[in-house]
Amino acid sequence: MRTSDRLIESTRELLWERGYVGTSPRAIQQRAGAGQGSMYHHFSGKPDLALAAIGRTAGEMRAGVEEILSGPGTAAERVSAYLRREREVLRGCPIGRLTQDPEVMADPALRRPVEETFAWLRDRLAAVLAEGRDRGEIGAGLDPAAVASAVVAVLQGGYVLARAAASPEPFDQAVDGLLALLSPVRPS
Repeated sequence: MRTSDRLIESTRELLWERGYVGTSPRAIQQRAGAGQGSMYHHFSGKPDLALAAIGRTAGEMRAGVEEILSGPGTAAERVSAYLRREREVLRGCPIGRLTQDPEVMADPALRRPVEETFAWLRDRLAAVLAEGRDRGEIGAGLDPAAVASAVVAVLQGGYVLARAAASPEPFDQAVDGLLALLSPVRPS
């Protein structure tokens, strides 16, 4: 792996573990096995490296979500597959955790990929939900944009609840509850 890739990968992990504030250039260099000169040869500083790391994390997240949401099945099945995909629940969402970092949120360049990723996710989920509504797979009165925002909020809130409880159970309960709400009501 090239030095620049090692630096980006190390930064990604440290951002997920410690956040931006808790990630020092020295820690990045140590984890990457790279010297200070190498880091500053490839990146102008910590913000530039963090931006590359956040961008890579966001890109991988989008690709994984897209694969699931564009896969086979009804809209509800695809949303369910996305909600139930394997995750490191107790570590939280690597993008969502950045919203709790005041320096990331205060820096427009670092905040942008976080905002764009969540906007893309809501839009992509809304498109799948609209497709399901139009095909009669889910409720005709469903507002796809509102439900997509609720899906993202339940996931992010589920991570918080799981971390607070030191157990994935609250996350799983939140997903189960959301899926129950999305299940079509069958006439009796």
